[in-house]
Amino acid sequence: MIQRFLPADLDYATRAGAKPPADSTSMNPSSKLLPVAQATRPFYVGIDVGGTNTKIGLVDDRGRTLAYDMISTEAESGAEQAIEQMARVMDELVQRAGVERTDVAGVGLATPGVLDARRGMLLRPHNLPGWFDFPIRDRLAHHCGLPVTFTNDANAAAFGEFWIGSAQEADSMLLLTLGTGIGGGIIIDGRMLDGQHSLGGECGHIVIDMNPTARRCGCGGSGHLEAYASATALVEFAEEALSAGESTSVAARVAAGEALSPLLLAEEAEKGDVLSRRLILDAARYLAAGIATLIHVVDPNAVVLGGAMTFGRDTTQLGRDFLETVRQETIERLLYGLAENISIEYAGLGGDAGYIGAAGLARATRSNM
Repeated sequence: MIQRFLPADLDYATRAGAKPPADSTSMNPSSKLLPVAQATRPFYVGIDVGGTNTKIGLVDDRGRTLAYDMISTEAESGAEQAIEQMARVMDELVQRAGVERTDVAGVGLATPGVLDARRGMLLRPHNLPGWFDFPIRDRLAHHCGLPVTFTNDANAAAFGEFWIGSAQEADSMLLLTLGTGIGGGIIIDGRMLDGQHSLGGECGHIVIDMNPTARRCGCGGSGHLEAYASATALVEFAEEALSAGESTSVAARVAAGEALSPLLLAEEAEKGDVLSRRLILDAARYLAAGIATLIHVVDPNAVVLGGAMTFGRDTTQLGRDFLETVRQETIERLLYGLAENISIEYAGLGGDAGYIGAAGLARATRSNM
């Protein structure tokens, strides 16, 4: 039996010994903290809730981090206790940064799962058991005494990249987050696309295969992009290749008891394993088919690829080859006028994009009031 490993954070660049990009804060946010004397008021708090950990950051009006913490989400303790802890940590960050509480203008909150952003309701977060149908926005506002802007985690990451990350020169952009699944965020003319039911930007569930034999997505649908280009899909393709007896150095590592994962495949691809490299670049081609469809719908300036499954990004040859394959395969599918004007890059904020983007959305909400 093949053991599978699909962690939330496939930190390939670090495990492979590559150095993170100079502009990345994902490895150690506290090393780039801004002194309050250099900050621009007002300030905003961004909260990025995950199934395991929650990231909380205090940023200034230009998106620069003054204080940061990552705490255990402790989902099993319940939503109310979790948000009480978030409010306490927020106050600690304000004190740690030496900021006046009155200079904090708002809070941005980002969570995974199905939600109703307009009502501030967390509906079906399957990695947060016991948090179903919870009025998380208003309860957090009650505990922290500040207005709270609520969105999903992929939208927050997209806004972070749009505000101060890889897409900060763009007016409209797409973000796809590549991990166990595929998340997405869409910004058009500076405004986040939430959709009528807070499900806008579910890029992983666009259909790229209409054949009767199309692969089944984790959501139950068939032919979805997520079923072809996510970490889950990559491992499934590898399992099928091993079962078919294809020649690969991966087989020996799995036989020795190692879990089959995108990290293992990436390591073997870097060593020259033909099958591993082929499967990874096939994922890039499937991803490009989905991106081309989205570009034809949205016509953005930029496409940004984030998430854990980016193979070291620009710091490794595999990461560079993955991105170049996405670019080439996407451009080949685009209409004239689109192909010449699209930027496709890796995300620049790393794991900080969520809390920075959540804070940025709080800032944008205040500006529009």
